[in-house]
Amino acid sequence: MTTDDATIPAVGARGLDEVLDATRAASRHTSPCTGFEHGVLASYQWATGARPEAPVTALGSGGPCRDQLFAECRNAAVKLRAALHDGADAGYALGAYQALAWLCGLHDDLP
Repeated sequence: MTTDDATIPAVGARGLDEVLDATRAASRHTSPCTGFEHGVLASYQWATGARPEAPVTALGSGGPCRDQLFAECRNAAVKLRAALHDGADAGYALGAYQALAWLCGLHDDLP
């Protein structure tokens, strides 16, 4: 087997190692963490199977497939818009949305 034949584990559009590095970086924050930081970390943990429930919908399926990541990202966008419309704290929803969008490959800026 050559290097080209090897399957590199992926989480959405990202390599598993890249996501694990992002998870470690996100968990280094000193407490108290902001809602944004909680949203980011919860998203990474769910995406790698370290958290059983999705960060926004709380549906159980640790280690989601790409379609589930996209669905959760859309749900985070809806929650974010609703929070902004209602004048509620949107930090958690924004963190979850940005992390999920990064995992899905919608942008390259690591939250």
